[in-house]
Amino acid sequence: MHDLLDDWAQCNALRETSARLKLFLGLGAIIICVSSVTPPAPLFVAASMSLIILILAKIPIRIYSRLLLLPLSFALLSSTVVALMHGSGEMLYSMQLFGLEIGIRVDGAALALLLIARTFGGMCSLFFIALTTPMIEIFAVLKSLRIPESVIELSMMIYRYIFVFLDQAAMIHSAQVMRLGNLGTRSALSSFSMLASVLFLRSWEQGERLIVAMDARCYDGRLDLMEERKGAGALEIAATAAFLALALAISLMTGEEGILRMGG
Repeated sequence: MHDLLDDWAQCNALRETSARLKLFLGLGAIIICVSSVTPPAPLFVAASMSLIILILAKIPIRIYSRLLLLPLSFALLSSTVVALMHGSGEMLYSMQLFGLEIGIRVDGAALALLLIARTFGGMCSLFFIALTTPMIEIFAVLKSLRIPESVIELSMMIYRYIFVFLDQAAMIHSAQVMRLGNLGTRSALSSFSMLASVLFLRSWEQGERLIVAMDARCYDGRLDLMEERKGAGALEIAATAAFLALALAISLMTGEEGILRMGG
């Protein structure tokens, strides 16, 4: 699964759409989600982005739901703790635990719902970028925005070799499993320590090979990165602007209602 995002980014139905427009849409939606003080706007963004990913980009729902499972599980766990530990007002649910009364109050439940909505909306927007825009195009856009070249080149190398080392780790783990290396707790810990040490040595050797290969290709301290400029149509720009304006309007209107409600 570790190479899933980039694979779909290369072959989705929105592959030929302007990378700048997709980044603008995704980042704008993320900003609206994290700045909203009530759940409606992030939930609207989450639903809209999910429809774009599933219908326009044609990403299978099985793949998309599996990607959302981990962040949503973490958000649900965190929001449960927030609901139990924070808030005032009317008690919605209470229980006795080790002689102490714990419960969920109105303000705690509202804050937990907002946390889930922000996480859901932000992750859907982030997955929209990841599933529709290849990393090489993102790096090219960053370079055109005058981001320091050293930062971009380091990010490119890190991104490239993450998958190399994941493949190495997967092969080592498969070999250990075939030899019953994970049979029992002590054996599993020993296998894990061996995997970590071998992976460290492999990464060191791979770094040395990379230096030799780059020197052999006359590396002069710069990696050339070509950007294929894809213009955005007027309809696409208008649809993006309309979506962000609508999401912002929902955030502002519901935010004012939430503030007035708390003040009252």
